[in-house]
Order: sequence, then C-alpha cells, then structure tokens
Amino acid sequence: MAVGNLLKHVGTEPFAEFHHPFLMAGGYGFLKGNRQSFNERKLRQVISRLGIEMIGVDSEVARKYALIYRSLEKKGAKIPINDVWIGACCMNVGGTLLTRDKHFTLIDQIDTMIPGG
Repeated sequence: MAVGNLLKHVGTEPFAEFHHPFLMAGGYGFLKGNRQSFNERKLRQVISRLGIEMIGVDSEVARKYALIYRSLEKKGAKIPINDVWIGACCMNVGGTLLTRDKHFTLIDQIDTMIPGG
C-alpha cells in the first residue's frame, strides 16, 4: 500500500506507533528485477517518514506463531504461512493490523482494519 494511501486509510486519528515485521521486508520483490536499489530506498523512506518500528522475530514471536497456527488448524482454516508470522508479530506488539487481505480476520488473536471493509 502506498504511503499516501496508507495515510488516507488511517485518517487523522493519532496512532502511537506503526510497526512492520522485519521478516516481510523481503516480500516486496526487492530482490527481483533491476529495481532493487530503488525499492530498498523507497522502503527506507517510508520507514523514516512514518517512524515505523521494525518487528524482529524472537522466541516470543515464535511462541505466538505456534498459538495462531494451532488455533487456525483447530478451526480448519488455512492462510499463507508468512501471514501467520505477520499475525504473530502483530500479536506480539498488541497492535491492529492494517491490511487488504481479509483472511487475516481468521486470526482470532489480533484485531484487523481492512480499508473499505
């Protein structure tokens, strides 16, 4: 989601913090094609402009990943495995996940905000 679009969706409400799972930074195709440097520079700009704190994966996030995975499994629900990690990171910081992917609503342990939803 572009920075302008992100800011439009969160509106003018004050948000204490923005977080982003560090492990997902490579998921934007930065290592593909000839725009790697441009994309990495844009990511750094977004992180700086919004004051985004990167969320690392530690033993606590891994534990939350297992809780979410088991919960989804019990419900017979499947979502992409990287999205389980995103959910675990969100759960770890206690934040609300801003996403366009409705399958995140299957994760009972986090709150989601779906623009236009």
